[in-house]
Amino acid sequence: MELQRFVDALKADLSAVAELGDEATADAAGQLVLTLQASVGLRLLDALSEAALELNERLPSGHVEVRLAGQDPELVYISDEPEAAVAGVEAAFTARISLRLPEALKTMVEEAAAREGVSVNTWIVRVLSRTSSAAPAPQSRLTGYAQS
Repeated sequence: MELQRFVDALKADLSAVAELGDEATADAAGQLVLTLQASVGLRLLDALSEAALELNERLPSGHVEVRLAGQDPELVYISDEPEAAVAGVEAAFTARISLRLPEALKTMVEEAAAREGVSVNTWIVRVLSRTSSAAPAPQSRLTGYAQS
């Protein structure tokens, strides 16, 4: 998430309000923008941290962390599964598949795995495990004949 975009939007809003007044109002708004610029980024980061805490209270397992990549925060989900258990499960697999992905999707998968600090294979196994365990039960079909 790019916080600078939100800070710039707030600066534009304050500048627009300043245009409604005289030159003294515009000068005061300009000084206010300079003063608030650093503070706004920190306040947005505080809001994201509180949002992560609220999410953690509602999650049945795992937790969400706010991580900084440069000056941009990221919300990252961390599973409660111990790494050793995941590695053990992965080592037990002997099946191999070839998977062809669009280059853009491959890049997204590699970036997601890097953010979590795991290999692409481990990341894919985790995602597939979560998805398959959360899949709805197959629906039964009714067959036969009817008359109206």
